[in-house]
Order: sequence, then structure tokens, then C-alpha cells
Amino acid sequence: MSRIYMVRHGRAAAGWNVDPDPALDELGRSQSLAVASQLSPLGPLPVMSSPLLRCQQTAFPLATAWKQNVTIEPMVGEIPSPEGYSLETRSEWLRAAMATTWSAVAQESGAHYAEYHANIAKTVAALTTDTVIFSHFIAINAVIGAATNDDRVLIHHLENCSVSVF
Repeated sequence: MSRIYMVRHGRAAAGWNVDPDPALDELGRSQSLAVASQLSPLGPLPVMSSPLLRCQQTAFPLATAWKQNVTIEPMVGEIPSPEGYSLETRSEWLRAAMATTWSAVAQESGAHYAEYHANIAKTVAALTTDTVIFSHFIAINAVIGAATNDDRVLIHHLENCSVSVF
């Protein structure tokens, strides 16, 4: 059985209500170096990242240390916004979604949220080698929920550059 290390990206330079794809800020860059140091003895292992910049930048120090390419995998990306939502309304929607279940989100906002939840879990479960994945708060919670059969959107509060092992 493979061991998957899911890392929440480092602190971003802007919140989800300001920039849809922010870079890391100075603290986030420091966090990415620290998590690379923490995980470095485990590898080299394959490195996978969400397409978003903050995840790619968090993955860079570890991938560089291991001389690995980063595989960009959209299936471990951020939860999509409902169609037609602005950055400001996305923030409100996301807070409400985190207080409920995937079933309720799919019922209220569309079946593609159930698909998002299922697809990220399938993507991670299908990995046959130990892998490090740089991803997002909600995405990692989706995998935790799938692994524990818990339908809540928010199961654990994950700090920036925290590592969840599956």
C-alpha cells in the first residue's frame, strides 16, 4: 500500500476574496522551505501539485532538493467556485459550504461538487507509489472525509504547510 503525503500550500500573498491565484508571501516561502526540510529524508518521491501557483511554489523547494519534476494534477486542485460568483461572493459561499456536508453542497450548488469530492479521493487512492501532493485546505479535507467516510466538508483545520499522511 502506498503512503501519500498531502501538504497544504504555504501562506498566500492574498486571500480567496482578493486574488484567484496568488503567489506565496514571505512567510509562505519560509514555510515551503521548512516543509521541504521535514519531508526531504523520505525521498526522493514523486511530487504532484495543484495547478495553482501557491501550491507549485510550495512544492518547488522539495522537488528541487530531490531533483524531481512536479506533476501538475488538476484533480488535486482547489474547489471550484459556483458559476457566476465573484471573488467576494465566493468567500461567503465557501464559508457556508465549510459549515455543511458534501451532499448539501452538491444539492444546493450542483452535482459537480459531489464529482469534485469523489474525483480527488479517487485520484489519491489510485496512486501506487509513495507520493507527496501539494494541495488545498478543502481538497485535503475531501480526502480525509473519503478515507474516514465522513461527509462533512470541513473535518480538520489544516495549517499552512501541514502534512496529512494517508
